[in-house]
Amino acid sequence: MVGPMSDEERDEGNRKIKIGFLLLVAVSPPLIALQWGATPAELVALLGGGLVLGVLFVWYLGRLAGQFTGGGRRR
Repeated sequence: MVGPMSDEERDEGNRKIKIGFLLLVAVSPPLIALQWGATPAELVALLGGGLVLGVLFVWYLGRLAGQFTGGGRRR
């Protein structure tokens, strides 16, 4: 029988999800621009912009999730 998740397992899972979302959002703009023949400088700039957008996206989702869970940690 499977027991409830520990706080460490939940934190590790949440960290992996955040990293996945961040990578997805950060890598998407350069990959799209690569199809249109972007220069290396443009690809680096788009990667930087994607990282900024990814961090903002993960931050926003964290705040949104906090509203649904009551803003506090489970005990």
